[in-house]
Amino acid sequence: MSRRIHDMSADGAAASAPANGATSSGRPHHARADCTADGAGGLTFDVRFFDRNDAETPAPYPPERAAVLLRPRHHSGPDDGLRLPLGRSGAGGRLRATLPSTAGLREGRWDAYLAWADEEPQRLLPGVVDLRSLVDRVPVDTHTGLVARIPYTTKYGNLTVRAWHRRPHAEAGALHVEDGAMALEGRLYGARLSTAAQLEARSRDASVSPVRVPVRRENEDEAGVSAAPGDGDRDGDGDGGGGGHPGSGFTAELPFGPLVPGDQVWDLWVRPSDDEEPVRLARILDDVPDKKRIFRYPSRRVAGPDGAVHSVRPYYTVNNNLSVEVSSKASEE
Repeated sequence: MSRRIHDMSADGAAASAPANGATSSGRPHHARADCTADGAGGLTFDVRFFDRNDAETPAPYPPERAAVLLRPRHHSGPDDGLRLPLGRSGAGGRLRATLPSTAGLREGRWDAYLAWADEEPQRLLPGVVDLRSLVDRVPVDTHTGLVARIPYTTKYGNLTVRAWHRRPHAEAGALHVEDGAMALEGRLYGARLSTAAQLEARSRDASVSPVRVPVRRENEDEAGVSAAPGDGDRDGDGDGGGGGHPGSGFTAELPFGPLVPGDQVWDLWVRPSDDEEPVRLARILDDVPDKKRIFRYPSRRVAGPDGAVHSVRPYYTVNNNLSVEVSSKASEE
């Protein structure tokens, strides 16, 4: 059975490439992109071509407007995307496209396509994805905000890039669920942690008042200024090395009692000072695009003021933001 290229505007219903060995313009049956990430937020796409039997073929000479096309998920029109020109890389004659860390890529999911001559762009399949530089990452000095981009394989087997662009940013580190509370380590970039800094839990029910607890700075006498984003290591201990900015480390303990009763979700924020806006707490500085499926924390049984027992569990949202879910259906893992 021949392998087909999926063309999915929302990575859903598929349209396939021709079933013969090549298209009318000479492009082989399907293409894969080897993707390499760098610590600054840049990506390199090395495109390889294959015949209908999935045997690699020599890269054809690219037409003038050949490109890797990144389209935002649920894009609104044919021009709503970013074209990365394809050219010979010199490495075995493969074709290469580069996404610089400075390129404008708004936060969200960007589906990768091969744009070839006048043909309809076809979904790129993933090849070898190298994310080693994202482990223990220390971002480079930049005043435009923190950029994070992680290429990944969708459930339909296509190549997509998850992108974030935040300033300031509160990065969640080690998280421990204890009896009646959660202990959290984190790091703030692009803002100053004052002595009045707080961890703030906000209910998605706007009628419910926030719950605030003090934040303890990693070093109480540190200046706490991060002029540009940076990161420590994967375990959140700040010993990442490299030439980036360490940010402002902090710890906090959030009791579960004030979050009950009620079935609701609490989103977690860091408020650097009394007169500053809070910063959403998230985990984006590593090589895991979907924390919700990978980072799973146990629930705890917590009694409310009326004695009713609730289940309380921290979790990462689909956007890798950190939240806490409270449910009246008490259970404990």
